[in-house]
Amino acid sequence: MNGLAKWLYIQKLRTPDQVAQMLKSGDRIFFGEFVLYPEALDEALVNRAGQLENVVIEGVCITKVPKFIEADPNREHFIYQDWHCSGVGRKMCKQGLCNYIPLTYHQGPRVLRKYNEYDFVFVTACPMDAQGYFNFGICNSITSSVITKAKKVVVEVNESLPHCLGGNQESIHISRVDYIVEGKNNPLLEVPPPVPTEIDVKIARHIMKEIEDGSCLQLGIGGLPNGIGSLIADSDLKDLGVHTEMLVDSMVDLYDAGKITGNCKTIDRFKMVYTFAMGTNKIYDFLDNNPACASYPVNYTNDPKIIALNNKVIAINNAIEVDLFGQVCSESVGPVHISGTGGQLDFIFGAFGSSGGKGIISLSSTYKDKKGNVSSRIVPTLRPGSIVTVPRSIVQYLATEYGIVQLKGKSTWERAEALINIAHPDFRDELIKQAEEMNIWLKPDRNIPQKKVMAS
Repeated sequence: MNGLAKWLYIQKLRTPDQVAQMLKSGDRIFFGEFVLYPEALDEALVNRAGQLENVVIEGVCITKVPKFIEADPNREHFIYQDWHCSGVGRKMCKQGLCNYIPLTYHQGPRVLRKYNEYDFVFVTACPMDAQGYFNFGICNSITSSVITKAKKVVVEVNESLPHCLGGNQESIHISRVDYIVEGKNNPLLEVPPPVPTEIDVKIARHIMKEIEDGSCLQLGIGGLPNGIGSLIADSDLKDLGVHTEMLVDSMVDLYDAGKITGNCKTIDRFKMVYTFAMGTNKIYDFLDNNPACASYPVNYTNDPKIIALNNKVIAINNAIEVDLFGQVCSESVGPVHISGTGGQLDFIFGAFGSSGGKGIISLSSTYKDKKGNVSSRIVPTLRPGSIVTVPRSIVQYLATEYGIVQLKGKSTWERAEALINIAHPDFRDELIKQAEEMNIWLKPDRNIPQKKVMAS
């Protein structure tokens, strides 16, 4: 190890409690991303809770409830805010324990640099290497930009992290670190992928028809991406590439099956590009010092202009509800917050700009409510309070278990007709009726009285 780096490490080493004692009421803290959870520092915050007020703490898609929140259920001391909500964040929002920060993901680093300031940033990282660098491991989305806006940078070392190669800005040198905490070294939280349902598999089969040799994939989390992954692994497809925001377990299966080579990519050729990874030890072990993978900040991976540089980008994302105008809601049920914009808009926009690219929104045609009632996910209009994640003018492909349709270049009635054709059959007649009442089901072959044009 570099002698100067080793000396700096000793000089900057602190206990979690020593760092916590530096905090003041009103401070703003960045707390980390996804499964990179600064556990030792979290516990130290609990010990200071009674002495602090109005400390704002922010993170990205938190995956477990922090102890400082459990210790402060009335938010008298800590105010937590999340840039994207997981299932944990969703429950916290419903309980009034979390505020959501709306974000188009690729803009995150620019938003931070333009508008935000932090007193402390807590970064979970790998142990320092021989050159004095701490690697961020599996999350590199906005961490590097937050560091540029923080008064104090604290690295909590976790020896369980895989060392993930870049890309760029995947590490920080000790010269830019203020304090180091040696953490608890707990294994990373595993997030097992859901088993694909029968409906997931049906949707995946429709989407498979749109994937060609040499396509560049973006897949998210959930049963559908796993279903698509299984179908691709058993298909004749070859020379696929990866440029995604999230790297998941199914990508490992595709790589091991020889389907992913990156040979046809235009940029980052032969590399599986991502900004964060989340899944099981399958993906974490795969990433460790793997030169086939490249970690980048999200303003690179999710920039629509960068996405579009690769040919045949296939971007697949989920939705909660779609209306007959083609508006997509993927982040709320009415006004009830569920998730966030995340990178969905980035990749739908970027895939359309890609030569041969296809941005696909997928959803099951129906859902059951808590009382067991079945309702359509394709609706006349989004329910009041729903958030439009992808505007109708940006939507390209939509897929349910009943088919896949392309909406670009279609009139309002053509869109409505296409969407009704992939809705559940039990709801199609009512959707037609609603479309007529809203004056968007106006086929050109109808006998519509023509208004006279007044002479000027």
